[in-house]
Amino acid sequence: EAFNINSPKQLGEVLFEQLKLPVVKKTKTGYSTNIEVLEQLVHFHPIIEKIMEYRMLSKLDSTYGRGLMAFVEPKTHKIYSTFNQTVAATGRLSSSNPNLQNIPVKTEMGRAIRRVFVPSASDRILVDADYSQIELRVLAHLSGDENLIDAFKKEQDIHTRTASEIFGVPLDAVTRTQRGQAKAINFGLIYGKQAFSLGKDLGISRNEAQDYINRYFSRYPKVQDYMENVKRQAKEEGYVTTIWGRRRYIPEMNSRNAMLVQAGERMALNTPIQGSAADIIKLAMIKVYNRLNAENLEAELILQVHDELIIDTPQNEKVRVERLIKEEMEGAAELSVPLTVDVNTGMSWYDVK
Repeated sequence: EAFNINSPKQLGEVLFEQLKLPVVKKTKTGYSTNIEVLEQLVHFHPIIEKIMEYRMLSKLDSTYGRGLMAFVEPKTHKIYSTFNQTVAATGRLSSSNPNLQNIPVKTEMGRAIRRVFVPSASDRILVDADYSQIELRVLAHLSGDENLIDAFKKEQDIHTRTASEIFGVPLDAVTRTQRGQAKAINFGLIYGKQAFSLGKDLGISRNEAQDYINRYFSRYPKVQDYMENVKRQAKEEGYVTTIWGRRRYIPEMNSRNAMLVQAGERMALNTPIQGSAADIIKLAMIKVYNRLNAENLEAELILQVHDELIIDTPQNEKVRVERLIKEEMEGAAELSVPLTVDVNTGMSWYDVK
């Protein structure tokens, strides 16, 4: 029987009335068929996986296929995005019309879209430079935690080191699962996540998640001290600052609404870290731009994606540009831990990542 897969009403009738799948959630208009519902039904019938795949492909086509084509300048065959200085509250640059900082990366099908982003001529190449774990390095600098600083100075994989610390196993005995959990904790705490949301991310109980957090802070005690101090500053002074003193005011910290206070705490924790990382990449962009001009290179800085810079360069300048961008990005700021940049080259954005 034919039905309109884009109609939630028709899809709901097929899934829950004809196929008799268990009803997960209902709305005012009928059965819910959102992604959370479909994920819970994926083992009940093979059609669910097909529906999810269709939605993913439809989204890729509308947003990044035909969607991006609408922004191509006919004369140059290029896309000219707008970069905004004052949209993101942390100070990060944002991109719009179109958003080139949101090109998919998590799925292979999504990543394939990056193949359409190529150098401006056949004798040119893309150079991609990406800061390695810059936000965690900023956290190490701001907190002054010796264990965290030591891990970065020894050039250890920070997620493996954290897993070793909280699970009490040698570095070479850390499993892939343990590293993944440690990664979720490292980044989760930066964004102010508590045991409940962290447990949800890891698929473990709230108590287990809290135990992981407690173990993390026992190994990195100055991180906990730093976080408490930041929240205290935000409450007493009404703002937090980046390393360079840029302020973000957080009135939510003094609200009578507990939910707003919790949201304010998350902003207070994240802003000095993400904001300082944003300041560093902006300083790096200036240094790279000035160096390219000073050396009379034809290479051009064409894109910034938060911790990543992309340069379009003639192939005969490749080696110089690789060295230049690494030097300028790693030297953009002097922290208590080294800044590390990974550089890759290729004939498309897909090739360099």
